[in-house]
Amino acid sequence: MKQMRVRSAIVMSVLLVLSSCKKDASSATAADANAATVLLLDAGAEPQSLLRYKIADGTITKSNMDFTMATLATTDEAAVLSVVPGVRLHIVSGPAMATDGGVEFEVKISKAEAMIPQGIDPEIAEDLRKSAAILDDVGGTVEMNDRGMTMAAELNDRAKSPDVPLRLLMMIVNARTTLSRVVLPAEPVGLGARWEARKDLEIYGFQVQQVDTYTLVERVGDEIKLNVSVTQNALPQTVEFPEEGLAISVEQMSANASGEIVLNLNALESDAAAAGNAKDKLAVTGQDGSKRIEVEEAFEVRMTNTTAFE
Repeated sequence: MKQMRVRSAIVMSVLLVLSSCKKDASSATAADANAATVLLLDAGAEPQSLLRYKIADGTITKSNMDFTMATLATTDEAAVLSVVPGVRLHIVSGPAMATDGGVEFEVKISKAEAMIPQGIDPEIAEDLRKSAAILDDVGGTVEMNDRGMTMAAELNDRAKSPDVPLRLLMMIVNARTTLSRVVLPAEPVGLGARWEARKDLEIYGFQVQQVDTYTLVERVGDEIKLNVSVTQNALPQTVEFPEEGLAISVEQMSANASGEIVLNLNALESDAAAAGNAKDKLAVTGQDGSKRIEVEEAFEVRMTNTTAFE
């Protein structure tokens, strides 16, 4: 069972997490997950113009972030299915404050709630509520420039708590930087423009490369609509966990997702939806020998700017 718990955290499960992993060396990694380099692939049609955020002092944007996930892990001996039926994060960003480099603002989960399906066992429902509540007040401070590039980021004390699963925190930060604070190209662009944002992530010691590809499909004033595709891959590698007496080798670790984003360049949150899947092939070596594990995952994420409805 211990091997299964460690495996689940490594392969992007937000339900089963590695509770015994030390947090101190990894908190900064979560805050820095949004570092990206941008490459313009196609400038698009004429007319072309610069895309830039214009966040006014005092701007506050509220949003909901909903996600669901199902993970199936199989070995030669057994199969384990874990399902997150739904979690909703109520997020407040702001107030924004102008800096020399752009704008600085606080981001905080004001409330996290489990979306409980009808008819579920009351004890399981209560466990889901308690698990979601762990994320209450998690947040931090972000400084970004007018292209959406992060200049500085710092997690708050709640986010650094050992109670908060690091893998889940990484998923939230990465999803928000991909879908909510899109990194914009330096060059003028028109409809049909395509650009890439490349990120190097580190998750429990594993080096993972992610590429977010955006296509500009519509623009009305300071509101733009984008199609987005995301690919994530890790090269073969091995990471040791001495305290658990385990070594985990990656044979395959990949994920793909696609979706749409409606981005208001005057706001701190977007409207977005994306869905995807992941597949991982791992070898876990411990005192009892080595086991091969295959993991398949399906997930959906939706972000809704709720400011206008309040």
